Amino acid sequence: MKAKEQYCAFRTIVDKEVIRILRIWMQTLLPSAITMTLYFLIFGKFIGSQVRDINGFSYMEFIVPGIIMLSVITNSFMNVVSSFFSTKFMRSVEEILVSPTPNWIILIGYAAGGIFRGLLVGLIVLLVSLFFTHINIYNFGIIIIFILLTSIVFSLGGLLNAIFAKRFDDISIIPTFVLMPLTYLGGVFYSISVLPAFWQGISLLNPILYMVNGFRYGFLGISDINIWIGFGMLVIFAAILFYINLHLMKKGTGLKT
Repeated sequence: MKAKEQYCAFRTIVDKEVIRILRIWMQTLLPSAITMTLYFLIFGKFIGSQVRDINGFSYMEFIVPGIIMLSVITNSFMNVVSSFFSTKFMRSVEEILVSPTPNWIILIGYAAGGIFRGLLVGLIVLLVSLFFTHINIYNFGIIIIFILLTSIVFSLGGLLNAIFAKRFDDISIIPTFVLMPLTYLGGVFYSISVLPAFWQGISLLNPILYMVNGFRYGFLGISDINIWIGFGMLVIFAAILFYINLHLMKKGTGLKT
């Protein structure tokens, strides 16, 4: 395919994803806005009022970046896994595979849909947070880098889940038993500095801790870890997941019967 034709194929996939997200906004956007508002109320207002300041910031200010990142991770992953698996389930993926569209175009097209939903929900949650606290911006560039790379990584992760999924039940296993525990234990609602030394060491094995702290550093200028380690991890994860997905699509794993 020529470059113009590749762009047309990519644009078609992305347009389909964006239209789907916006058309069923009550399923794709509204639930996260409501859930995160409850987090702000329960953890920020009710519980947070009993928590001392963290490094000079109120508890509400501290958890806002983590809650935004939580919404980005969840929505980037779920958008791709649900959309691509639905394409597999309805067998329409075969139409894409027999077309001259390169596999890498298909891959980045679906990933772009996940990135769009993740960033859009993140923006909505950010706007919701303005009703509860004021927002600090320490380094806007760091914010953009971490939220973009995180949405890329989890969009690619969602595609990998969708490739191997055989039933609709399979698309909820990773979010429920892997992503949710790692996210809640990833420093969204607390600083690992308050943990005993043993649990601090265990927490450092959680990759989401680095994403949350890097993103929080962009807002508040504070972090429990070296943010450049988190940046490097995100780049490596993105490259590995991209290669694995591309390899599996080339082999037809989970796509061809």
